[in-house]
Amino acid sequence: MSRLLDLLLGTFLLVLSLPLLAIASLLIRLEGGGSAIYRQTRVGRNGEEFELLKLRTMVPGSDPVGIGTAVMRDDPRVTRTGRWLRRTSLDELPNLFNVLRGEMALVGPRPTIPAQVVDYTPHQRRRLEVLPGITGWAQVQGRAGIPWEERIELDVEYVDRRSFLLDLKILSRTFWLTITGEGLAPD
Repeated sequence: MSRLLDLLLGTFLLVLSLPLLAIASLLIRLEGGGSAIYRQTRVGRNGEEFELLKLRTMVPGSDPVGIGTAVMRDDPRVTRTGRWLRRTSLDELPNLFNVLRGEMALVGPRPTIPAQVVDYTPHQRRRLEVLPGITGWAQVQGRAGIPWEERIELDVEYVDRRSFLLDLKILSRTFWLTITGEGLAPD
């Protein structure tokens, strides 16, 4: 998808989601205090690091425990509001600001943490050839339900096959999965 389309669609989606972001932010603040926005260093295109924005889904102070640690369905660090946000993937809505800043695209491999990138093979580093995305080929194939190595392979496959039509297919599947909740939360 072109940068112009990312900007236009990203702006439209952000404006559309502002009321939801406001409500979610209020619920997060009421439930546990602290900032409603969670910031984490992630790796983007060409290995450049950036600050990813998400809605906070865990109790304040969970960061040292949660960095790079899998979050299971009944993880006690996740708040009630956070469970709902994670189940619907709405915690990713602030990623739209990353899209507008040019750090991410709507579609591409999900950005990962620097500690994981250090262990990439040269083949796996190919996923860094494109902007990371809010959604991607691996996400619509099963997200957390598939092993990490398979997700990386799907990301490399996306890099090889990317096209406007594939991006539209991924966006439409993402919309459907978000509406139905199907396959979005780990079991």
